[in-house]
Amino acid sequence: MRVAERLPSFFCACQILLFALIIPIFGIMKAKRILRVVLALLAAAIIGGCIYLNTLMPIITGYAAKNLASAVFVSGRQQADVEALDLNFSFIKYTRNKVDFEKKTVISRFLWASSKAAYREGYGVTLLRGRHKAKKAFLSEEYPLPADPGYADYLAAGDSAEIAALEPIAAELIDNQSYKGTPFAFVVLHKGGVVAEHYGHGITAGTQLLSWSMGKSFTNALVGIMVKDGMLDINAPMDIPEWKRDGRRDITLNNLMQMQSGLEWNENYGNRSDVNLMLHREVDMGLYAQKKPLEYEPGSHWYYSSGSTNIVMRYLRGKFSSDESFLAYIRERLFAPLAISNPHFEPDMSGTPVGSSYLYVTARDYARFGQMFLEDGCVGEKRILPEGWVDYTVTPASDSNGGYGAYFWLNRNASLKDAPADTYSCQGHDGQEIYIIPSEDLVVVILGYSPRSNRVDFNALLKDIISQLHSL
Repeated sequence: MRVAERLPSFFCACQILLFALIIPIFGIMKAKRILRVVLALLAAAIIGGCIYLNTLMPIITGYAAKNLASAVFVSGRQQADVEALDLNFSFIKYTRNKVDFEKKTVISRFLWASSKAAYREGYGVTLLRGRHKAKKAFLSEEYPLPADPGYADYLAAGDSAEIAALEPIAAELIDNQSYKGTPFAFVVLHKGGVVAEHYGHGITAGTQLLSWSMGKSFTNALVGIMVKDGMLDINAPMDIPEWKRDGRRDITLNNLMQMQSGLEWNENYGNRSDVNLMLHREVDMGLYAQKKPLEYEPGSHWYYSSGSTNIVMRYLRGKFSSDESFLAYIRERLFAPLAISNPHFEPDMSGTPVGSSYLYVTARDYARFGQMFLEDGCVGEKRILPEGWVDYTVTPASDSNGGYGAYFWLNRNASLKDAPADTYSCQGHDGQEIYIIPSEDLVVVILGYSPRSNRVDFNALLKDIISQLHSL
């Protein structure tokens, strides 16, 4: 074969050899580019995740610090018990918590972040936010409370047969946890008398326990008292200067109390929501909610908002010349008639009680509060709430489908299918409940730790209580 004839074969061989060398090189280069892209995306994801996680840090560490401090210094519970139960979820369970019993503070740390909560006698715990100087000023500032006279508990024992009939239910609820959840306290009033009272491990009749959103119902009562005193008109537009420039000028106290303000709000406790940011990041919680823009026409759309209650509490505070006079009014006009001794309505750093969430009183205190509403706003012969206030409270908000009144939940929509339709209730996060049932002359209080994953079967519990009483 001639050379000329061999050249095509040679060139073919060279081409094959070249491709054999080039393709892997291009493959390696392409793989490197893909690897670089993947690494860049991974780095971006890690950086983005860290940035987002950093925004969650005030919530993660703040929740742990605030709730542990209140449980230890207000409720008198053990740190280990609180961490094993109340704080044993999500990122919260990974916090490292230091309780300082001398300074009465808790510092909670997670990764690179920390939060501090401090207890003040008579006020409870506040999560410290803002500048260092603001923290020091808050801790050193004293708002003198009126002397607590140690009000006598006026609740009397109920019918002995009814007490005996409900004892097995109390044991099943608290001791055996047969209704699910981890209940701490259980009190039942029938015809004004105590017919059931039972407490869990480490909890006594004197233990003050967290209201969570049952505090909203106490805010309702405070508004009612101020209406009775001629200080408020719940149907008039609120006198908030920042709202006068836009559609928020039409928002009334009634709109806020019925959860129909129209203000933008996200109440999801599972993420970086408005409620979490408000409770765990803000110095002035009411102001934070007050700044929200209008999303719906006031009075037209129902959705749950803890921010609404803190706007109301901030507004009520503005009717007084000082924090001292406001707090004295709450104690003297709301708590004293109910024989609630040394309550802790915990304030934010602005000094305003967190009406949406942070009240600590005893199970019997919650029961007497429910009884006041059962008795149309009276304690014995003394009228505390204005005439017609309870009727207003249980009037359904227009867009709530019969499920909500004014800072009270209603059973007009049969959400509790075995409870009477006239049942209404104070309900708080993780299963804090006061049920008021006028047709049965009944008040039922259940407090404890009952998250959605292990929630007390309140419908079954109420059904069994009523059934037992009817059987006598």
